Amino acid sequence: FSTLGTTGGPVSALNPNLLRNSDFLTSAFPAEYGNALAGVFDIGLRSGNRDKHEFMLQMGAFSGLEGMAEGPVGQPGSGNSYLVAGRYGFTGLADVLGLNFGTSAVPNYQDVSFKLDFANGKAGKFSVFGIGGLSQIDFLHDEVDEMDLFAANDEDAFVNSGFGVLGVRHNLLLGNDAYLRTVVAGSVSANTFHSDRYFQLNTAEEFTRPFADVDNTEVRYSVSSFYNQKFNARLTGRFGVLAELFDYDLRADDAEMGPDTDSDGIPELVRVYAFDDQATLLQPFAQAKYRFTESWTLNAGLHAQYLTLNETFALEPRLALNWDFAPNQRLTLGFGRHSQTVPIPILLATTTDASSEVSRPNEALEFTRSNHVVLGYDNKFAADWRLKAEVYYQNLTNVPVDPYPSSFSILNTGADFVFPRGKFGLVNEGTGENYGLELTVEKFFSRGYYGLLTASVYDSRYEGSDRVQRSTAFNNSYVLNVLAGKEWRVGPDQRHAITFDTRFVTAGGRRFTPVDLEASRQAGFQVDQEDQAFSERLDPYLRLDVKVGFTFNSKKHGVAHRFYLDLQNVTNQENLFVRRYNRLTNQVNDVNQLGFFPDFMYRVQF
Repeated sequence: FSTLGTTGGPVSALNPNLLRNSDFLTSAFPAEYGNALAGVFDIGLRSGNRDKHEFMLQMGAFSGLEGMAEGPVGQPGSGNSYLVAGRYGFTGLADVLGLNFGTSAVPNYQDVSFKLDFANGKAGKFSVFGIGGLSQIDFLHDEVDEMDLFAANDEDAFVNSGFGVLGVRHNLLLGNDAYLRTVVAGSVSANTFHSDRYFQLNTAEEFTRPFADVDNTEVRYSVSSFYNQKFNARLTGRFGVLAELFDYDLRADDAEMGPDTDSDGIPELVRVYAFDDQATLLQPFAQAKYRFTESWTLNAGLHAQYLTLNETFALEPRLALNWDFAPNQRLTLGFGRHSQTVPIPILLATTTDASSEVSRPNEALEFTRSNHVVLGYDNKFAADWRLKAEVYYQNLTNVPVDPYPSSFSILNTGADFVFPRGKFGLVNEGTGENYGLELTVEKFFSRGYYGLLTASVYDSRYEGSDRVQRSTAFNNSYVLNVLAGKEWRVGPDQRHAITFDTRFVTAGGRRFTPVDLEASRQAGFQVDQEDQAFSERLDPYLRLDVKVGFTFNSKKHGVAHRFYLDLQNVTNQENLFVRRYNRLTNQVNDVNQLGFFPDFMYRVQF
């Protein structure tokens, strides 16, 4: 259910059963990562079992059916392996059970993932991987109520999306102190959206008009390669490049703010963007790690990126200094310069002038830029315990804003489901800043239990072209997460297990811009009080989840059965999601997030 310009949707196609340990990097991340301002999630698929074949079947109320298989390719122990999994979501079951997942429409989705590993030989080690998924949902006006999170009760909307990735990874050892890693991949992502709006609803004169029509396809070819060299006991270097070729076939028409050319009181479709061309993003980098002493280590690097579409270039230094001043304790000081391309729906927004000339007035927009400074403290203060604290400051410049005085800034995009429309001639003159404190206390799983506490206190502000400093849409001020779990071994030889897990989340209220009710009534769609952008906030977010499970391990047959019941938002907290204008009632409605949602799962492994 993803759309153009985003990196995902509300349901993840990344199967957690296939993921290896992954790195989530925030703040001043190393020079090998680019085209990001806030963080990088470096993920990968694990390898299959090299010694024996294993199988898994799973069923859940929301996640649907899943199957997975893994094992050796050829002789066991040869180092060759396979791993494959497929999922088919059937949330219709949750709908039959009367469970509310935010909409009366029933989403359908499916995905498949695989990885093949081939052992090291003279030509190196090869891995072939792939992931693909399809999703579809239809919102029908007569099945939607006014509290639906995603749809309106005077509109039929049809959403389809799909994607696929296929790649090859190659590792080649070059002696004892160097290796070359190369990944070649291709991907395709496509989504369509069509809506028909009803007029004079529930009358004899009822009729419909097309109100949105979107058809996007993005094909991406990428080559990532780096050379890693250990020069001596103190110095290690890494040099590489990421080259991505984008082939776009994009079109979007929308009538929300279109003209009424035939004076019938109904706006016509207008072109939002249209693009059928290619662009290349190049990202070379070089970085080095130098250990001065047993206590002091310096990581330094340089990252560059160049977008051929508008010939925009950035050069970004990265620096991190580590001081291991005591056993299991470390201080880190980091700095990073980072850049990011403007989202494609904004960069390629299309307008037509009075002489029918079509142009893309945002195409020359440069990268948004960021300077990031972070001071961190890490302490493994006991066996299986870790404390981590970070203080950070981020200054953002070159932010796209309106060419005339207004509160708009590209920094607030992504806070809702759509990109802003009608934004043309943007200029790189906005700014922003983020600063705060993050704290993590983690108890790794041992002696039958684990725990994790993460807390963040922060401030996030920006300036549009009106030069007024405001909170961003993401300025919740604080976030607190607490997770804990316990396992009790039971039964003969303690082969079976009872598990209990819980999670508590609270965050400051979401910022929002109040609706201009009179202007909305006149326009027929929501109009916000832009001079009061993000000046108000919703109530704080609270949620408590509880999960209980039982695992039965058959000693004789080598089969494991697992059952669990996941009670999400067990207190049925009514967390307000948004306040929005209802064009049928001409009022502003409060729409809540999901309430109590019980899920279950059964899994068998053999």
